[in-house]
Amino acid sequence: MASNRHLGRIIALQTLYEYDFRERLGDDTINLQQILERNLERYQDKIEDKDFVNKLTIGVNRAGRQLDAVIAPVAPDWPLNQISIIDRDILRMAVFELTEFAGAVPPKVAINEAVELAKSFGSENSSRFINGVLGTIWRHMNEESDEQGKQSKQTTSTEASGQESPTVE
Repeated sequence: MASNRHLGRIIALQTLYEYDFRERLGDDTINLQQILERNLERYQDKIEDKDFVNKLTIGVNRAGRQLDAVIAPVAPDWPLNQISIIDRDILRMAVFELTEFAGAVPPKVAINEAVELAKSFGSENSSRFINGVLGTIWRHMNEESDEQGKQSKQTTSTEASGQESPTVE
């Protein structure tokens, strides 16, 4: 299944790249679903988890701006419009996996797969750039999760003791 998912990520990346490239050129005939179906058809005998590829591709395309909002603050020296299409799509896919497939795809797998895609399809420095950005995003996600856990424990212990929660102004 792992190599099957790897192929699925390649298909998703190819689909997103073609869509974004054609969109950048002003092609008003692009249709994400048609591109995806064509790419899946090429590998129909080798890919079992088409649902994963569909969810990843369509999800990344629909959530592009939200994903960019997660990526942009972590790479302030590299505005998203200056990052290559392929690197941006790899980052978007990985962030989507980290957030939307959190229980199904281990974070290390999502990040490692993104780095491998960058090595295969990006420029010479893409894999280091992507690894650094995703590592920082993952650390921030963990910090937020830890902070929410601490707040939840404080609320629970305060409620259990019958004391009012302190108000912060």
